[in-house]
Amino acid sequence: MPPIPALFTLSVDPRGRIICTQPSQLVYLLTFDSPPDNRLTPAFCSSFILALNILDRRFPKGTVVTTSAIPKFYSNGLDYESAIKSKTFFSDSLYPLWRRLLTYPMPTVALINGHAFAGGLMTAMMHDYRFMNPHRGFLCLNELEFGAPLMPPMSSIFRQKLPNPNTYRTMVLEAKRFNALEALQEGIVDGLGMVQEVLKFVQELKLVEKAKSGVYGKLKMEMWRETRGYLEDSAGSEKKIKEELELEKRREAKQEESVVEWEHLKSRNGPKL
Repeated sequence: MPPIPALFTLSVDPRGRIICTQPSQLVYLLTFDSPPDNRLTPAFCSSFILALNILDRRFPKGTVVTTSAIPKFYSNGLDYESAIKSKTFFSDSLYPLWRRLLTYPMPTVALINGHAFAGGLMTAMMHDYRFMNPHRGFLCLNELEFGAPLMPPMSSIFRQKLPNPNTYRTMVLEAKRFNALEALQEGIVDGLGMVQEVLKFVQELKLVEKAKSGVYGKLKMEMWRETRGYLEDSAGSEKKIKEELELEKRREAKQEESVVEWEHLKSRNGPKL
């Protein structure tokens, strides 16, 4: 079968690209190819947003599917050290991408062909539906392992979309790696397969017709109001987090004081305390 010609290709500095093809009528496939693992850098986020804008503004409404040309990874998440050093990464790059996906006026499907870790999994969660390669890859929130807190929209999207809160507990507090079958059983993904299975899913649900009435994106804006609010008010969220961290430091200081007082009493009165 000859390769499907590209509708357009966008560069991702320094040596990546996002390719848009149309494997079926009104189904647009955005394929990430940003070595080594499709990190969510400012350049990647900017090109991803532009691709979504082009499809929205210049092509007939249909369904958007995203996947990766890198077999091992859908996305390995943020470049965390660079992200936390930047004052604008979340507000100007990552959150605008997530908001665009979350409220996109066409159905979106993340075809997770390989690993989706941390921010990569969060990006997949911003889509309407998720399919996963049954033979390769894990889904994982591994913030516990590299010592990163979860920002409000990073947490709320799972609270809103996962059917079982115990699944999210396992994700966050155990950093469990879910294989495809486990992800399907827990409701993290909607199906297993690759492009052909996704195209069949799109056809069965008649997804290419859903955007015709013009309210698809507006319905999602209300459905996901909590997460959308956090994404739109990143400055307010960051301020609240700083206030909470300062309050927690004061609590920890009081906790330490109580233990020091106990130790002092114990040393004066003997081991019975």
